[in-house]
Amino acid sequence: MASHSGVPRQKWWKIQWFSDDDTPEEKKFITKLDLILIPYLFVTYWVKNLDQNNLNNAYVGGMKEELGFYGNELIRLQTMYIIGAVLGQIPFLFVFTYWPMHWVIPGMDVCWGVATLLQYRANSFAEMAAYRFLVGWFEAAYFPAVHYILGSWYRGHEISRRGGIWYTGLPLGTLTAGLVQAGATQRLDGVHGLSGWRWMYIICAIVTIPIGMIGYFILPGTLDKPNKFLLNDHDRLIARKRLDKKGYKLQGSLKLHHIKQIMSSKHFWIVVLVDVLFWNAGINSGAFLLWLKSLKRYDSATVNEYGTIPPAMGIFFTLFANFSSDLLWGPVWAITFASGMNTLTNLILLIWNVPEPAKWFAYCNYGWSYALSSVLHGWVNNILRDSPEIRSFTLVFINIIAQSSTAWTGILAYPTVEAPRFLNGYSFSFSMSTSLIIGAHLLNLYLKRRRDPNATQSTPTADVEGSDDGSSQGQIEEGDQSKSLQSTQIKSVS
Repeated sequence: MASHSGVPRQKWWKIQWFSDDDTPEEKKFITKLDLILIPYLFVTYWVKNLDQNNLNNAYVGGMKEELGFYGNELIRLQTMYIIGAVLGQIPFLFVFTYWPMHWVIPGMDVCWGVATLLQYRANSFAEMAAYRFLVGWFEAAYFPAVHYILGSWYRGHEISRRGGIWYTGLPLGTLTAGLVQAGATQRLDGVHGLSGWRWMYIICAIVTIPIGMIGYFILPGTLDKPNKFLLNDHDRLIARKRLDKKGYKLQGSLKLHHIKQIMSSKHFWIVVLVDVLFWNAGINSGAFLLWLKSLKRYDSATVNEYGTIPPAMGIFFTLFANFSSDLLWGPVWAITFASGMNTLTNLILLIWNVPEPAKWFAYCNYGWSYALSSVLHGWVNNILRDSPEIRSFTLVFINIIAQSSTAWTGILAYPTVEAPRFLNGYSFSFSMSTSLIIGAHLLNLYLKRRRDPNATQSTPTADVEGSDDGSSQGQIEEGDQSKSLQSTQIKSVS
């Protein structure tokens, strides 16, 4: 079979959904799993981002004037959410391999729905800040938990497409938040004495809480701690066999020696760096709305309606980046392409003194900055596929470090009082998006060298074998061999 970086197939140019080595029985199972898991994940991520982005829409939809937010309150509220999300992830560094995921995610979803509802009653900055912290806290585990679930059921070349469909919930949530706020402002403002932006939080909570409850029945959990409601014993047996034959480890519990092993791994810290660059490569999510408002041409409802254009385009960007990664050129070049487009966006806004259509182009293309998320995290899932303990810890840890960096970079780079031209912010995002391209290639180069037989001659335990996507996979040891650390399989995707 030819070597390539996507779905295993005889000819690299042949685009296909299933691998050549998938049996009819496996194809039937994959289809069933796709129809159960991916639509639900998509809906939950849509709701999550509907709840998360409604702050920006509420701000330009009347909250600013009603609560007297004329300073940097917006960016400070965004930061409170980030602080809650970062701190809320810390306990989950250790529990993913112990707790059933089909209980963790729905339980947190219901709680964040309640926290979303509470925001409708805020009458001060302090009160709103407390609610934003709670929303972040209860949303904390969701992102790494979903990637952990995807990596527990799918092979490496299958994750990006599923993750891409799931991740379109982000731009769709941003898009519908604008529409919900516009509708609430036009139709509900003043009803029962509540402003339109307050009604938006009530509507979001009404949607969020029931969807969270449904998750107890829909989410399949993981193979070692499955939800048996929809996937029967035969389904789980097929899933286990197809992963076993490709060397995926399916069971394990995080122990102290795993953490020591992770911290001594060089590629782990490169992954951390790349994830930090990814999280900081995009412009502030409220920048476009603030620019539109600064033009003084549109009322609040129109601003929110126009604000739906970038996330609508982001849906296409996300699908293109993730499907092309799995089906065409692999994660490294998918990251390169998406980051290149994002770099162009940042460059235009950095220059600033350009024709207005160029600014519209730039703002409408900022979705490339988040389009590659499932490509990157799917890659991490695949790199660590032989160790659920290390994989669970790594997915949470890199998210904590990367997301925590945005708590202070947002305040320093995108203070609200500098709107609409965030000179420092656009300079910062430009440097991050450029560095992300370099970082992705450095990570891939490092993994290639680690699996090179010439580079591992001194390591008796090194074993290079064919991987499930047609590239080579090497098993390497990280850290001091005298400590007998468990070797970690590394997969390079070129």
